[in-house]
Amino acid sequence: MKSSYSRRDFVTHSGLGLAAFSNLLSPANAQSLVPSGNKIVKLMVGFPPGQATDMVTRVIAEKMSAQLSESIIIDNRPGQGGSLALSLLAKSPPNGSVMMMAHMSALETNPHIYNTVNYDTLKDFDAVGLVGDLPFVLCVNPNLPIQNLKDLSQVAKSAPAPLTNASSGNGTVSHLAMEELKRRLGLDITHIPYKGSVAGLSDVIAGNVSMALETASTVRPHVESGRLRPIATGSAKRLAGLFAQVPTFKEQGMADFTAVTWLMLLLPSGTPKARVQLLYSTLMNIVSTSEMESKLLALGLQPRFSSSPEEAQQYLKSEFAYWGEVVKKSHVEKE
Repeated sequence: MKSSYSRRDFVTHSGLGLAAFSNLLSPANAQSLVPSGNKIVKLMVGFPPGQATDMVTRVIAEKMSAQLSESIIIDNRPGQGGSLALSLLAKSPPNGSVMMMAHMSALETNPHIYNTVNYDTLKDFDAVGLVGDLPFVLCVNPNLPIQNLKDLSQVAKSAPAPLTNASSGNGTVSHLAMEELKRRLGLDITHIPYKGSVAGLSDVIAGNVSMALETASTVRPHVESGRLRPIATGSAKRLAGLFAQVPTFKEQGMADFTAVTWLMLLLPSGTPKARVQLLYSTLMNIVSTSEMESKLLALGLQPRFSSSPEEAQQYLKSEFAYWGEVVKKSHVEKE
């Protein structure tokens, strides 16, 4: 399964354009673009606390709050794979007082899966910029005799009852990528959707569910403790550190198969361009430092940045078309 991880046409790996916006970073100019009488900014996350998107958002928000002299409050709104939060963002005032660290699935796959998504990805949001990619890792309950994809195929095909896989919800990467994996391997594995990865992984650890494909940052503590066994990584190349010995799907015979997602900072459509530009330059100023790069890598995020808000907006459009085709091929019924 192809993913945005290999689609780099619209992005760069460095904070391009920062010098041009350095004058916007002064405290005086930052204050002038904050909505009048409103120094509290809500930053929404479409998943529960403790999930990868939430952890990355909190690290970035702390730095942004200091640079902008604004109180940035994290507002977790889980539901429908991030779509609940996006529907609220779409209806929020376009004055810069509400923003969201959006997950790829909510923007690019959910509109193709749900009939009740109350937003238009291509019309309702102003993109600030990409933050990075979150690679996924396929983990199983360690009591299962599964060490790799070959073992998975053998066990799945010989088991008296179908194995099961947890996901963060219908339409998420953990769902769609697993559907593609099962299709390619010809496996009958029952999908069980959850509202976020924490509950699903808890059931895998407890032995109630066989496996889960979730972000490296989310499964990391459970892999370290031995409560989960990683058998494949969804990145294009092997991950470092804890997952260095875990082969990728490609290395195990799954040509051109990756499982990653990306994060992007968004605002409601119609937000003043000066505010969009200020947030972009502030974001890039933060994430392009070596200190923040180390923190993001430790959380499992591989930094990847847009060169401008306009570029990020174009990326939104291209990914919407791409993932629409992926959903069609997966034969997931629209709900």
